[in-house]
Parts: sequence; structure tokens; C-alpha cells
Amino acid sequence: MSLNVGILAIQGDVQENLLSVKSAIDELGIDGKVTAVKTPDEISQLDGLIIPGGESTTIGQLSLVNGSLKVLKEKIENGMPVLGICAGMIMLSKTANDRVIGKTDQPLLDILDIKLERNSFGRQRESFEANVSMESINIPKFNGVFIRAPSVSDVGSDIEILSKFNGRIVAVKKGNVIGTSFHPELTEDISLHKYFLNLVNTLKN
Repeated sequence: MSLNVGILAIQGDVQENLLSVKSAIDELGIDGKVTAVKTPDEISQLDGLIIPGGESTTIGQLSLVNGSLKVLKEKIENGMPVLGICAGMIMLSKTANDRVIGKTDQPLLDILDIKLERNSFGRQRESFEANVSMESINIPKFNGVFIRAPSVSDVGSDIEILSKFNGRIVAVKKGNVIGTSFHPELTEDISLHKYFLNLVNTLKN
């Protein structure tokens, strides 16, 4: 069965994720394709979705306007695997506060029971790279690229913590849903994209 994986292409690092998933499909030798998706119809056809980094408020508002937010939520709640990167993780959360401006009034998918702080490590000029570990999913060392990255300050009982950096939670998982503060598509290491594809493949078959 061919996998149909989408990158939510409303705003953000769409091209980089397309290339990472294509490389992961090739390395794993699985039958699958990856496309940029925007509309509710396109999203409804997917087996797995990546919500890329970018500006979470913009992605949320535009998804709300074109009706994809509702379809997205239904698909995820019905078991479709999703990887939310930086802004994508913010969109998957129940609550998002900004380190500077406090509570934000932005459309969220309300999937992950996490409290999240936007821009937790600082603004654009404080961007950095650091090694992180995700031992529980067999990725002991990964080069995390942090750009205006959020962190998770609190998790619900059903949330698995995948990784911490300097005491802050930077990657979480709940069943079919993964969220990361860092940008795996901005490094040459595609191990997280491969893990995600294997999850999509397992849940589809």
C-alpha cells in the first residue's frame, strides 16, 4: 500500500520538509509519495502529515479560514500520524503562552495536553544548534536546530517526554502525534523523518 504523506503548505519550512521526507522514503525503500497540501480535500486523503515550522499564528489563522483546521483535527483524532515542528507543535497544543507577551489568542488544534511557551529560548538572533537525545525512539544523538523555539513547561499524564535540553522539554509524543521544538528538516540527519514515516507505515498497515 502506497503511503501518502503531506506537508501543510500554508507557511513555513515546506520545501525543506518535502526534501527530508523524499530522502527518508528513498532510504527506507518504502512505496510512498510526499506532497504539499493546503485544502481540506487534500488533507482528507493523507496517511500522515507534517506541520512545519513557521509562524504558528499565521498558519492557524489561514487554516481556520480555509476550513482545514477542522479536517486536520478530525483526521488526527482518528489516528493519522502527525509531526508538528516548532510552530507545528504550538498548533497541536492546548495552550500557548509567549515569553514576552503572555497568553496568545491563536487558533490551536487542542490535541496535545501540554503547556507551551513560545520563543522560550529567545528571538531570531538567539537561534542556535545543539545535540539532543531521543533515546526512547532509538535516536540517541540528534542535531537540533532551534529558531525562536518554544519549550514545553508542563505535560498531561498521557504525554511521553522524548527529549529535554537544559532542563526544558523540547520533544513530546502521544500515540500518533509527535511535537518538536527544534527543526529536523534543517539538518542532514533524517532519522526523525524516517521514524515518523515508519510510524505512518505501521499505522496504515
